Amino acid sequence: MSIVPATAIVEIHRITTAIRNQIGQIIVGKEAIIDLLLAALLCEGHVLLEDVPGTGKTTLARALAGALGCTFQRIQFTPDLLPSDVTGLSFFNQKIGEFQFRPGPIFAQIVLTDEINRATPRTQSALLEAMQERTVSIDGETRPLPRPFMVIATQNPIELEGTFPLPEAQLDRFLIKVTMGYPSAAEEEEIVQRSLTATTGSTLSPVVSASEVRALQTAVRGVAISPPVRRYLVTITRATRERPDIELGASPRGSLALAHLAQARAAMAGRSFVLPDDVKAMVIPALNHRLILTAEARLRGQTTTGILQQMLTQIPVPVEGEE
Repeated sequence: MSIVPATAIVEIHRITTAIRNQIGQIIVGKEAIIDLLLAALLCEGHVLLEDVPGTGKTTLARALAGALGCTFQRIQFTPDLLPSDVTGLSFFNQKIGEFQFRPGPIFAQIVLTDEINRATPRTQSALLEAMQERTVSIDGETRPLPRPFMVIATQNPIELEGTFPLPEAQLDRFLIKVTMGYPSAAEEEEIVQRSLTATTGSTLSPVVSASEVRALQTAVRGVAISPPVRRYLVTITRATRERPDIELGASPRGSLALAHLAQARAAMAGRSFVLPDDVKAMVIPALNHRLILTAEARLRGQTTTGILQQMLTQIPVPVEGEE
């Protein structure tokens, strides 16, 4: 049975709709992408936005931050960026005669890391503890990060020169991986029209406070997942470890990601329970970056997205009333 009050579900639906409408003032179309970011926010998960330059990755991240009453920092990742440029450092303050800690930009609630694959592995690893534990350890002291805490990273999948691919351990820390895609002809015309007629800046007014976001995140965990639906999502994750064309399948962290995202999608739709359709809708964004194909599969032109879509057609979907 669900333990989330009906009033909380109504509030989640109301606030996420308001955030979606606010972001729509800046972003044309991309409703499905916006919903994925909102679902990740409700799960307090991190998002990897991957696509070619100019598709609106950074604009979308800024728009989400603008619609939230949360602190925001942007980090431009470059090869010469040091870990201390991200986490902060201790320095000797001569005025008071002792060491002081100067927090880095990671000490914000919404952190945009632009072109994350341009930083060296050493700097990338500085994010690992922050993303997983929500803490930063410097000089033997562990400091908590503000909550809610969400990293939105962007990367360009085409340009490889001067980049450092994210290791599997760090990819697994991202709750979802999203590809923006090009806009339709009508959407692109609307983008051009807005740029020609805009008379004000792109600053959005927050529609929700940080404390309200935390309350919504707590409420989402109470959305009910029936045993048949739970078995269905676990079957999907485990199936990725048994296919001959997948060298490395999704770990139990993938099952957790799928469950939490399905809860968020149900709550955003105004439901206190998860449907199989909620699970199916979240399989690709939750699992496609957690899989490694075999060399033979890559040579045949197979993709993780294509394999997951095929799996969804083969795995039986639980029916209503099944126990």
